[in-house]
Amino acid sequence: MKEIVLVKYGEMALKGLNKKSFEDILTKNIKRRLRRVGKFVCTAAQSTLYITPQEETDLSEVIERVRKVFGIAALCRACVCEKDLGDITEKSIEYLSDILSGAQSFKVAAKRADKSFPMTSPDICRELGAVLLERFPHLKVDVNAPQVTVTVEIRDTNAYVHAENIKGAGGLPVGSSGNALLLLSGGIDSPVAGWMMAKRGIRISAIHYVSPPYTSDRAQLKVEQLCEKLTDWCGGIAFYCVPFTEIQEAIKDHCPEEFFTIIMRRIMIEIALRIAERENCLALITGESVGQVASQTMAAIACTDAVCRMPVLRPLIGMDKTEIIEISRKIDTFDISTLPYEDCCTVFTPRHPKVRPKTEDVEKAQNCFDFEPLIKKAVLETEMKTFNIG
Repeated sequence: MKEIVLVKYGEMALKGLNKKSFEDILTKNIKRRLRRVGKFVCTAAQSTLYITPQEETDLSEVIERVRKVFGIAALCRACVCEKDLGDITEKSIEYLSDILSGAQSFKVAAKRADKSFPMTSPDICRELGAVLLERFPHLKVDVNAPQVTVTVEIRDTNAYVHAENIKGAGGLPVGSSGNALLLLSGGIDSPVAGWMMAKRGIRISAIHYVSPPYTSDRAQLKVEQLCEKLTDWCGGIAFYCVPFTEIQEAIKDHCPEEFFTIIMRRIMIEIALRIAERENCLALITGESVGQVASQTMAAIACTDAVCRMPVLRPLIGMDKTEIIEISRKIDTFDISTLPYEDCCTVFTPRHPKVRPKTEDVEKAQNCFDFEPLIKKAVLETEMKTFNIG
């Protein structure tokens, strides 16, 4: 019995004349995700992508991988039938035997995309439902809240039968909205921010700052593990690791303590901007949420934005910590993010940070020292590695 995976689009289906370009990107992303699983043919028709195995394949693993691909509203395993009611009923009984044997109620839903099929959708539901009731007499029909919905789709070349729709990742295909650079700290927030923007079709790269000997190799390894985890959803990620020790020591030696954190953030943004411009990124992404810490008050964010030359995307800006943690658990980054290894943001933390800084005061404090040579050196010494889909 031939089995395939049906992938249903989300908002991609509304893209009109541009839909083909989104379909092409989605198809490429799916093929990359399945490269290590087996050989597949992917074809698109009627806002559905058909994933057809070309060899014996574990479709459970296919489903697990594809459900994390952005741009997909729902997906399911389906049995391929001839466009003939006899073949549909025969294969439905065999294909759905296990799930219907363990259920108490069901209904049949039919979708007739091929209007030339001689039976209407209600006719298909009535005829197939009667056969299934006869074969599984313990079942009851419940059209409002069935345990199992048997779906028959009559399409151009074949009919398809399935009984379980799996929710997809939603959003838009990664790569359809350009590139952006994520400031990845190693905490809970920034991986969630990267995931949320990837869901909007943005291909993300990541930048991280290290301050040896104040930060350990394990802190950097933790961030690299987060990158690996994000590839399940975001695809391949270019990772930039910036040496930041000399800059932080210069901030400590030459700038007022109350401005340490905000000056550090401004210099981080400046370095990220230069790498983003070099790598053709159109925006930066941060995990900031208003009021969460002293450097994320409205006034502090304004001081940081004063150095920006491109948009800074802050998808978490209005979320509270509970909401952010819920997403981090969903995408499986929470346990890594809470490992007890400090990043450079916790080094030289001021005892009494300024929570309502004024831009002119921060600029005056930062101008106490010429950071430009150190910034250029940090950009030059930045190391890059790539994390690919597992």
